[in-house]
Parts: sequence; structure tokens; C-alpha cells
Amino acid sequence: PKFCFPFDVESQVGQNFTFVLTDIDSKQRFGFCRLTQGCRVCICLLSYLPWFEIYYKLLNTLADYLSKQQVIWSFSVSRLFTLHSYFIAPDINGLPTIPESRNLTEYFVAVDINNMLQLYASMLHERRIIITSSKLSTLTACVHGAAALLFPMYWQHIFIPVLPPHLLDYCCAPMPYFVGVHLSLLERVRSRSLEDVVILNVDTNTLESPFDDLHNLPSDVVSSLKSKLKKQSTATGSGVARAFLRAQAALFGSYRDALRYKPGEPITFCEESFVSHRSSTMKNFLSMAVNLQLFKQFIDGRLAKLNAGRGFTDVFEEEITEGGFCGSEYCWTCLSISCVIFICHILMQHTGSVSEQNEVRPLN
Repeated sequence: PKFCFPFDVESQVGQNFTFVLTDIDSKQRFGFCRLTQGCRVCICLLSYLPWFEIYYKLLNTLADYLSKQQVIWSFSVSRLFTLHSYFIAPDINGLPTIPESRNLTEYFVAVDINNMLQLYASMLHERRIIITSSKLSTLTACVHGAAALLFPMYWQHIFIPVLPPHLLDYCCAPMPYFVGVHLSLLERVRSRSLEDVVILNVDTNTLESPFDDLHNLPSDVVSSLKSKLKKQSTATGSGVARAFLRAQAALFGSYRDALRYKPGEPITFCEESFVSHRSSTMKNFLSMAVNLQLFKQFIDGRLAKLNAGRGFTDVFEEEITEGGFCGSEYCWTCLSISCVIFICHILMQHTGSVSEQNEVRPLN
């Protein structure tokens, strides 16, 4: 219940927001919330599925029943869902789009490009990060929206999109974290001993940081990303997400060159090869990046799939190929592994088409 009211009770807050519960296996359960009746009542739906738009629609429907003073729990589940007999599941393989993705839309509208770049760089350095806002819906949307731009990587440390009052001490943790704090609680956070913390105030669009993380990223990658984001200032679609995906491909796409394969042995990753033969700024960044938990988790995931014979394909691999982000030395070993990835891509497409052809359809 404390996660459902993560603010000073005297403060006015937005209606819809999302918190996250992470279990011992690092599996996330999402709490989709809707505040009603002057913020005295919170409707909460728990799910392992990050289907923000779908659950918010369902919450709005439930809130309508409450506003009409109808007793929700007197209805059977089957009757409740006759309001919407089905929902279209989000495409988990696609990029988030504007305005369909509420999280990305709110983040892009609320935060200017320079601060988005600064926060992106801070996430890539795995800093202690706090986002604050007076509106819960905007706060949690910005936390989720910013974190999603790390794809195909994921934040591996403490991740709490909205921090309830009884957990404010997490902001003093010595390890990296990415948390949201309602503005009514920010002064209580500042009164603690905060060291080396990046704070983004969404309401004022201001970012405080003791670091110059953006300067540590290769300048050509930053300038290209900034240029693409400026072109998306009034556009809809996947342009914003694709701009960050291109930056991720430019920074990390050469991981393919560092994959090593010997007959009869598992495929491995060579850190030295990944870092060497790059420009000085790229080499400095990659030397730091190989120690990031988000990068280690990414590489471990890729190796696990390759060595299990499952293969993989996603928009990140497509971006690497289309953008030519495979490094400067394309040896035969790298070529053979890239061929494996390409063949897996073709086979998975073929399997998908066969499945569609063999789909059991109801008789008319």
C-alpha cells in the first residue's frame, strides 16, 4: 500500500502512475495505479507485463465505475471484461512510437534535448540518478521512458520509478540507482547525505550533475544523435527511439568483431579486441563500458543464445547491419559469426511465416 501513495499526503498529484517491484531473481512486477476521490483511494493492478497503455485504459474504466458509485467487486470478472472483450498486445519487437507510447511521449515533451542527452550519458555511466516531478504520471513516465532508450540494454541496478517515503534512504545507497521521487519529498531527500547524484527536475527542465558524462562519449555519436533528435521535434512515430538505437549501435555494435569461435568450443567475447583499434575517444569510452553491468548482461545474453543454438534477431542487430557499425577489422572469425546471426534472422522469419500459415483458425 505504501507504494500506492508515494507522496506527501497534502500535495496534489496526477492520476495514473506505475511503480515496480523487483524480486530476488531481478524479475520486475509492475503496479499500475489510478488515484481517485481526491487521492484518498488508489486502484492498483499488478502484472509482470509492461503493457502501460492497456492497463491505464482498464484503470480508467474502473475509475469510471467508482465515480458512478458502483461497487466494482460485486461484478464478476467475466462481466467486467465485457467492456473490452480483447486488447491488442503491444509489439515487443518494435520500437516505442510517439504518441502511442505514453512514457516516451511524456518524456520527450517534458525534457529538452540537451538534458535528454545528459541523462542518457549518466545512465551509460551507471550513476546514481533521481528524477523528480510534482505529477506522478509524468514522473513515472519519464523514468520508464528514459530507461527504455538504453535498448537493447537494461538498467541492472536499483530501479524504482517512484520511491515511497519509507524508502527514501535508498537515495543514500553507495551503489548506482535510478529512482523517481515526488517533488513533495525532494527536500527530505536533499536533507540526507547525497554524494555524486544526478538530479533531473522535470517540472523546471533542469539537470544537476557533478559529472561531465556527455563529454566522455564520442563527439561524433553525440552530434549525430543530437541532430536526429532536433529533426524529430514535431514528428510522430519511432524517430526518437530509433535515434537512440542508432547511437547504441554506433557505440556497441562492434561487439560482433569481438566474438570468437573455435570448432568444438563455445563462442566467447574478447574485451581487448572490442576496445582496440578504435579512435581515442571511442577507446576511452569502451574501456569504461566493458565494466558496466548493463553491457556485461547484454553480452552474456547474446553469448547464451548463440551457444544454445537459439540465435537471435532484433531491431538492434538490424541497425548494426544497416549502419555498418561492425568495427574496422572484419576478420573471417567475425564474418562467420555475423553469418550465424544473419542465418538465425532468416530462419526465425521463415519459422514465423510457417507458423502463420499453419495457424488454427475457427470454422465459420
